[in-house]
Amino acid sequence: MKVMVIDTALGNCLAAMFEAGETVAPLGVRQEQMTKGHQERLGGFARDAVAEAGGFDGLERIGVTVGPGSFTGLRVGLSFALGLGTARGVPVVGLSSVDGLAASVPEVGLVVAAIDARRGQVYVRLFEDGQPLGDAEALAIDTCREKIIAIAKGRDPVIVGSGAAVLAEGFEPLAGAQCHSLMAPLPEALAKLTATLDLASNLPAPLYLRAPDATPPSRLPGQPRTAST
Repeated sequence: MKVMVIDTALGNCLAAMFEAGETVAPLGVRQEQMTKGHQERLGGFARDAVAEAGGFDGLERIGVTVGPGSFTGLRVGLSFALGLGTARGVPVVGLSSVDGLAASVPEVGLVVAAIDARRGQVYVRLFEDGQPLGDAEALAIDTCREKIIAIAKGRDPVIVGSGAAVLAEGFEPLAGAQCHSLMAPLPEALAKLTATLDLASNLPAPLYLRAPDATPPSRLPGQPRTAST
């Protein structure tokens, strides 16, 4: 199956084409680590990746990360993927960032996919032998540590994502954890998910686990104050 993956939800800007079946083979990959500026780079990356892959012929699916992650970044990728899917008549599947991170490491034992959400929180989802143990959540760091310890029951988990260091460093009960501080899911992992996920259950819609950090001003500059009641 020929698939395209788009990822702008975290610290990466990715557009890539793959042949995904029992194995995943890259056909054209363009990516760059960045936290801002995805909108300016994504179109060119997609153009070059498609050209290297020999065009759109045979494309069966487009996968796009829908969060959790940067509110602005994920909307850039989502809008681009939906527009391209409509133009090419190709279905678009939504990919969870934490699921992509978990799929970036061997699916054996307890895997913790964790993204540093700042403000003392992580976006996290736990997996046992590749199967999710509940939904993705936004948890306080100490709460997440307690949850991992309770489920691990003495085992050393694998922690993957930008939240790995946040959770494990300086915390003795997780000192033996195997940490992979990936800033974003591996392209190959996203391609595998794109090819295998059920379309009806993984709609291309934003996955928000908390409200935006930015808040609108109480009034616009020059706007008169209203009388309090």
